[in-house]
Amino acid sequence: MKFLWKYLRKYAPRMAMVMSIKLSGTVLELLIPYVMEHLIDHVVPLQSLPKVLLWGCGMVLLAVCVRMLNVRANRLSILTAKESTFEIRRDLFHTALHLSGKQMDQVGLPSLISRLTSDSYNVQSFIQSVQTIGIRAPIMLMGGIAITLTMDRGLASILCIMAPIMIVLVVCISIRGIPLYERVQRGMDDIVRIMRENITGIRVVKALSKEEYEKNRFHAANRTATQRDILASIVMALPGPVVTLFLNVGLTLVVIIGARRVNDGLTQPGVILAFLTYFNMILMGVMGLNRVFMMMSKANASAKRIQQVVEVPEDLLPLPESECATAPDDGYLIFDHVTFRYDAEDHDENPGDHARFAGEERQECLSDISFSVKKGGSLGIIGATGSGKTSIINLLMRFYDPQKGHVFVGGKDVRAYTQDDLHRKFGVVFQNDVLFADTIRENISFGRDLEEESLRAATKDAMAWDFVEAYDEGLDHASVIHGANFSGGQKQRLLISRALAAHPDILILDDSSSALDYRTDARLRQAIDAHHAAATSVIIAQRISSIMNLDEIIVLHEGQILGKGTHAELMESCPVYRELYHTQMGEV
Repeated sequence: MKFLWKYLRKYAPRMAMVMSIKLSGTVLELLIPYVMEHLIDHVVPLQSLPKVLLWGCGMVLLAVCVRMLNVRANRLSILTAKESTFEIRRDLFHTALHLSGKQMDQVGLPSLISRLTSDSYNVQSFIQSVQTIGIRAPIMLMGGIAITLTMDRGLASILCIMAPIMIVLVVCISIRGIPLYERVQRGMDDIVRIMRENITGIRVVKALSKEEYEKNRFHAANRTATQRDILASIVMALPGPVVTLFLNVGLTLVVIIGARRVNDGLTQPGVILAFLTYFNMILMGVMGLNRVFMMMSKANASAKRIQQVVEVPEDLLPLPESECATAPDDGYLIFDHVTFRYDAEDHDENPGDHARFAGEERQECLSDISFSVKKGGSLGIIGATGSGKTSIINLLMRFYDPQKGHVFVGGKDVRAYTQDDLHRKFGVVFQNDVLFADTIRENISFGRDLEEESLRAATKDAMAWDFVEAYDEGLDHASVIHGANFSGGQKQRLLISRALAAHPDILILDDSSSALDYRTDARLRQAIDAHHAAATSVIIAQRISSIMNLDEIIVLHEGQILGKGTHAELMESCPVYRELYHTQMGEV
């Protein structure tokens, strides 16, 4: 809970006020049965109606004050819970945006979503309840016992025997519930993952008629999560009936023993009625403690999960240039003997690991990759699925660091750049890029405050202006989430518009024209050559026609370079490239 206190510290004065108000309200509430006992045993026998009305009005006044104080305390506690959770969500989202590729792989997107939603909600509920129920319940319990001791020690001894047993029971079971709720949250991660996969891939599911298959997959994850939740709820609910049983037994003993004491003249009827009321208050106090411990178990598990992300050390920090490698030539984009795998640790820190991973090239996404692109030059990359094409982009933009070798951009080791300085150089369209639920204008500008002319020029260069202009709203036409109201080709052209709009130093297109017809693709390449010739280009494509006119082409296969050179050179030296060309161009 130290993690939560970091966010609650600034609200300590308000929380102290809430607890003071709640304490005052609970004390006044405890006085009501005491006043009732005095009214029955001492005022009513006087047979004075004005005094009876006076003491009755006193009870009403106490009840009104209790109500007002509780309402005020609850409102302040809700405000504190909402504001502190707002800050937790803000920091969690901020950290999520700055996670490296490796860290994101480790946490997982579904888990991030559930931490932002259900975990933060559990924390908010706990912060709210601990300020109100957390104060009211123990005061109600201890105060009820203390007042009954002043009224009749014999009857109060029944409470003194049962209360410690109930408290120990609640605490022990609550401690047992913490790991159970951690398992519940992990089950929620699985549900979110399956929901996300199906929502984003709904067309594939429908196209392959796999609705029943996905229903069964979701049902299995849902059943597992539900079973875990039921187990946790059963364990945490155990104190309820046990406590109720103990208190009902105590209540029965109070009635039996109290009736005999009244009959023997050792106590008065009002005391018995007050005892019954205090018993209910004590029951409410114990159940309140049980609820607080239950919410604390949930919040503790959720806070740990949030803390794991919020306090994750920042990865891929910039290094001093003195600690970075020197570029081997005057190229603008350089890969210098780069080897990379997604699931590897930093083996360079432990040389013994190199031997352990020897002979595992098949698991390496890239193996000893070297190339150089001059400023304003162009590089084409072609290869089968899984050959490592996108991994090159991930390393160029330093989403990951390679295990061996070095990557240079602008003559500097990418590790010498801050993330912002490095990424500002790029205009990129990823293979599975997204459009957001916003206007076309905002999807292209993307918060960069670009001028209208830049947006229009970018859409024209990307061959998107024709269909954008056809909308009544033009650039202000709305896109639904993931651009589902656009065709595949329209979506790709809008994404290319986004990459071109700011005239980047480096243009990366990762299989971004696969949905375009050959004519549109050719016009797009001509527009890029004409208006963005200064940009250093890296084009990943499945079509040889998209890259055959570039300065240099790399043919990748299972993370290794099979061929490198111009189109003419590869036609002579690389059988794989030559076969692709003949297959795609219809030549034998």
